[in-house]
Amino acid sequence: MTQPTPPVALIADDDDFFRLAVVAILTRSFGFAEVVETGSLDAAVDQLSTRRGAVTLALFDLAMPGMEGPGSLSAVRECFPAVRVAVVSASTERTKILTALEVGVHGYVPKGIGSAELTRAVGMILDGQIFVPASLAILDGPSPRPALEPRPALDGRNPRIPDLTPRQRDVLALLVEGRSNKEIARRLQLGEGTVKVHMAALLRSLGVQNRAAAAVVGARLLAD
Repeated sequence: MTQPTPPVALIADDDDFFRLAVVAILTRSFGFAEVVETGSLDAAVDQLSTRRGAVTLALFDLAMPGMEGPGSLSAVRECFPAVRVAVVSASTERTKILTALEVGVHGYVPKGIGSAELTRAVGMILDGQIFVPASLAILDGPSPRPALEPRPALDGRNPRIPDLTPRQRDVLALLVEGRSNKEIARRLQLGEGTVKVHMAALLRSLGVQNRAAAAVVGARLLAD
C-alpha cells in the first residue's frame, strides 16, 4: 500500500529567529515532516514551484525582499490553489489586514500574539477556517472591504488602466515585447517561478485568459 506523502510547510520571512520559532511550532504541534525556510518572495515561489503538491501550508511576511504587498499573495493563491496561504506580519494596520483577506489568504496572524496564540491560529487555518486578529473587530474607523479594481474593457473603448504594481508593469512591458518567462526573469533578475506568479496576477487584473490577450491589452494600456 502506498504511504501518504508527509506534509510539508513553508515559512517565508527574512527574520532568522522568527523562522526558527515557527519551524518548532509547525514540527512539534502539527507534525510537519519538513518546513522549508526562505527569506524572500522569489525563493518562496521557487520552492512552491519545485515542490508543487507537497507543500500544504505557506506562511508569508509582508516586509521581506521581493514582497510587493498582498497583491503578490493573490498571484500565489491563483498559481498554488491547493496551498493554504497565510500572512504572519508585524503590521496590524487595518488596511493591510483587509486587503490581504480580500486577495484570498486564509489568515492574517500578527507576530506579537505569542507562541500559544500563534499555534491556535495555525491550527484554525489548517482546519479550514480563516484566522483574523481580534483587534480587527475593535479598531476605530469604518471597515469596508477593499474595492476590487474594475477590469478594463476589452472592446477598444479607452480601457481603464488597472492598479498594477511597478514590478507587474515591468513584466507587462516585457510581455508586450514578446519576451518569454525565462527572458523576463533574466531581465528583471527574478526567479522564473516568481515571473509566473506576476503573470497570473496580470491576467486577473487585465481580465484576460492568456498571454496573447494580455499582450494586446497591455500594448494598448502602455501606449496611453
